[in-house]
Amino acid sequence: MKRLLMILLSLTALSASAQETLSEQEYLRRYNNLVARVGPAGLGVETLLNKWEADYPDDASQMVARFSFYFTRCQTSRVVQLPQDRYLGREPLLPMTDSLGKKANFFEVTDYDEELYAQANLAIDKAIAALPDRLDLRLAKIDAMMAFEQGQPDMTLQQLKALADLHFRQHPAWQYEGLGSVDPEQFKAFMQDYCAALFRLGTDGGSQAFLALSQHLLTYCKEDPLYVNNLGSYYLSKKDYKKAQKYFDQVLKKDPSNLTAIRNGILLGRARKDVKLERKYLALMAQYGETETDRSSAQVRLNALAGKK
Repeated sequence: MKRLLMILLSLTALSASAQETLSEQEYLRRYNNLVARVGPAGLGVETLLNKWEADYPDDASQMVARFSFYFTRCQTSRVVQLPQDRYLGREPLLPMTDSLGKKANFFEVTDYDEELYAQANLAIDKAIAALPDRLDLRLAKIDAMMAFEQGQPDMTLQQLKALADLHFRQHPAWQYEGLGSVDPEQFKAFMQDYCAALFRLGTDGGSQAFLALSQHLLTYCKEDPLYVNNLGSYYLSKKDYKKAQKYFDQVLKKDPSNLTAIRNGILLGRARKDVKLERKYLALMAQYGETETDRSSAQVRLNALAGKK
């Protein structure tokens, strides 16, 4: 009887210990360990998230984990055959041609469950509300939105414009996990990365969003060469060579060594088959090229074009 009582007391103590509330740090540690083994939506993750949320409903780390769970769950992949070189900026998994020589490339395509995506969006919005100065959380929301919208980034554009408005009008003290404080130049670089990502989509929607975002950023960053070059690139892609040259030359008038404008100018000259125009930009590359190879290659090309009209 005494032995049985001791066993019962032992089981009671064990049960109480098992139900003891974990700390926020311990939940995060267990979550990271579990995700490392099974992935952000693997077996056991949702159960852990539910317990974590029940104990700490206001823990932003829990909200971010919930976002990762739902965004992973909302995606399914399939492989499709398409007659093009790139799909949404991506190269094919398997490049092929058919028996007639036509392209028959295989691409990985991702489909999204709208209800699960909405749950992911809700979770990241809660995290942003809890930590409004965490720029990485806002960018995570935008990254997910761009992926979800695929080649028609209308909501993505609105989110990026709103983020730019917030940054330039209110000047938040941005923080980025792993980077610390975000300075104005870093923010501009992030915005330029999104401009480039929109352009690389290779769709009409992506191209128009690239133009609209660049123009919006120029309302705050007057004549900034990053975004002025973007306008030139847009018009170059549309074969409006006159407008493209206007923007590249606008940059070079203020900074003759701007390599982005110089490279784009060379591409412009070749696209127009205008030897005189190509020589103009090659001369700048021969003078201001970033490496000796760049400078010498430009000079070789200049020599080859000498005397040509």
